[in-house]
Amino acid sequence: MVSQLWPVSDVLTFLAGSWQVERTVRDLAEDATGTFTGGTEFTAADEGGLRHFESGTFTWRGASRPAERTLLFTPGEDPGTAVVHFSDGRFFHGLDLRTGHHVADHPCSADLYRGEFTVHDADRWRTVWRVKGPAKDLVLTTDYRRA
Repeated sequence: MVSQLWPVSDVLTFLAGSWQVERTVRDLAEDATGTFTGGTEFTAADEGGLRHFESGTFTWRGASRPAERTLLFTPGEDPGTAVVHFSDGRFFHGLDLRTGHHVADHPCSADLYRGEFTVHDADRWRTVWRVKGPAKDLVLTTDYRRA
């Protein structure tokens, strides 16, 4: 359900900077829940666009460990949009927040990742990834708050 939407005229300008991150990971098949707490930095990338570097602590089944990931956000074909790639250059998904809301699909082997992006205001946005297939049955909800 989409509550309040805040249109973003340029996704790269909006994302630039530091964000606090709180994520809940629910494994529906195993009825287990984990959390990730940390931060994300969107900084200028040599390739153009922004490098997204996320780091923090992932807690799963009572065990906590460091976790990090890197993505690359480059300008999309349409003004104000972006294309997201994994750190190894593989395509992940497009991103268009000009309405304040976007849905993206990413097939991964036989599983499908469907991401819903919602911008609440200039300092808060959320992603909800639903992962469904023979290998996974997950819901990953991430809240971002500008640091």
